[in-house]
Amino acid sequence: MSRLNRAREFDAIVVGSGISGGWAAKELTEKGLKVLVLERGEDLQHGIDYLGEHAPDWNLPFNGMKNREEEAEEYPIQSQNYAFSEANKTFFNNDKDNPYVRHEHKPFNWIRADVVGGRSLLWGRQSYRWSEQDFAANGVDKTAIPWPVTYEEIAPWYSYVEQFVGISGQAEGLKELPDSEFLPPMKLHAIEKTIKRRLEEKAPDVTMTIGRVAVLTENHKGRSACHYCGPCHRGCSTGSYFSSQSSTLPAARATGNLTLRANSLVEKLIYDDKTRKVSAVQVIDTKTGERLSFRAKIFFLCASTIASTQILLNSTSAYFPKGLANRSGTVGQYLMDHATGFGGVGVFLDDMDTYYYGNRPNGTYIPRFRNLPGEESDTGFIRGYGFQTVALRTNWSTNVTRRGFGVELKDSLRKPGQSLFVLQAFMECLPNSNNRVTLSPDKVDRFGIPQVSVEFSWSENERKMMVDMKVQAERLLKAAGAVYIIDNFDEGEPIGGMGIHEMGTARMGDDPARSVLNKYNQAHDVANLFITDGSFMTSSSCVNPSLTYMAFTARACDYAVKQLAVGRL
Repeated sequence: MSRLNRAREFDAIVVGSGISGGWAAKELTEKGLKVLVLERGEDLQHGIDYLGEHAPDWNLPFNGMKNREEEAEEYPIQSQNYAFSEANKTFFNNDKDNPYVRHEHKPFNWIRADVVGGRSLLWGRQSYRWSEQDFAANGVDKTAIPWPVTYEEIAPWYSYVEQFVGISGQAEGLKELPDSEFLPPMKLHAIEKTIKRRLEEKAPDVTMTIGRVAVLTENHKGRSACHYCGPCHRGCSTGSYFSSQSSTLPAARATGNLTLRANSLVEKLIYDDKTRKVSAVQVIDTKTGERLSFRAKIFFLCASTIASTQILLNSTSAYFPKGLANRSGTVGQYLMDHATGFGGVGVFLDDMDTYYYGNRPNGTYIPRFRNLPGEESDTGFIRGYGFQTVALRTNWSTNVTRRGFGVELKDSLRKPGQSLFVLQAFMECLPNSNNRVTLSPDKVDRFGIPQVSVEFSWSENERKMMVDMKVQAERLLKAAGAVYIIDNFDEGEPIGGMGIHEMGTARMGDDPARSVLNKYNQAHDVANLFITDGSFMTSSSCVNPSLTYMAFTARACDYAVKQLAVGRL
């Protein structure tokens, strides 16, 4: 074997460097495997120069109109994301350069990162365990195939990843929202304490707690506690919020077993009909256009739900003419995202003589309280939703044209005043085979790869939840003592993808005829292929899914390495 070929041989290849890809890299390298991580985005390393060439030139005069025109032309989808800004826009995919087929009658906004670390640099960091009810729901209401995994099975892996990540939060003892392995919780503001107390008295069916968030409240694993500076999505130099860049990739690099290759777009996986395994990955260097291939014993696909689906569908062979591991025909089907919407905003005149310092990167949370086990249900829908909330001071603004400069600005910001309390719902989306990702038959991207085509719409069940969450939000705001409720947020149905929690297109199940993966995230028909990004999800729950991706990834890595050791891969 030539030296060049040996340089392209690895024990494992991980596609993607985001939440799940970072965890796969850490776990596999720490277990002694030589691992190649392939990332289509630009290289960026934590602790060296976080923004580097991506940083805007702050010495140039700001041209707001030009920047808005550029965003409209080059980032029409990405700029709708809450984390998008002038400072970090090149962390995102350029929509103009990287088009996909977006159907006007069934639109889906695909939010994509374009940098090492992926969306782990841009996520909201809310971290919640699924409950026993969440894993059992499909089997109970028969809306989709059952999960092959129970909460009891995954609970130890939740604990395992939480101890490394560092999740700050408050234990509440709720079956519908199991407690994590917590760092000390962030403190509630005065108005939040007032609202919490009133809800306990007047709406005892709900619990309000501080958000459970992957942000450190004390020094942890070589990372520093958060100091509440605020602009999290520009990058955290102290590593106080969890990302692949600050945590899992450095851990993998420390083993000496990691090779990370940026600007490497995976075109397809090469399937060997004789061994019935993946033998190699075909890559396009996005800078040079050169096509390369790399070989390994096991492959972890962690490119994000839609990107991984594109790779699978584009990896055809005589044995898999409809796409790799797609004997069931379900690859690309059952796309889910959380429906999000403003339930309401209340104006409060309480605690107007108090104020707080810093910019706490977290709100409060009201866990699911509809359709819980053992309760009479007359909601008219199945599953449920939770409220992520934020308290804001109406008179706090950094708009210098209204607040002045220097001392005048600082004095104005120190004056307390009335508060707003905002409730935003995250609603569970049911699996639906008509919500799907396919490949365009006639459109290709700039590298010649068939473009992704995404079709998505909400079901009647989600629409009923959208109505109910507004009714319940008004009830809770009144119970909390709002003097005025702002409810002019009826802007129609939310667009799919804006929850940024897409999942489900290579689902897990016991039946190979109806699913793609087994309970260990291993492809039923391709023994050395594992998929641990959102693709594997069999249902969506109503809580943020990243913690679940991490737990399943760690579990899958443990299983894969053990199978490799006994010669089954």
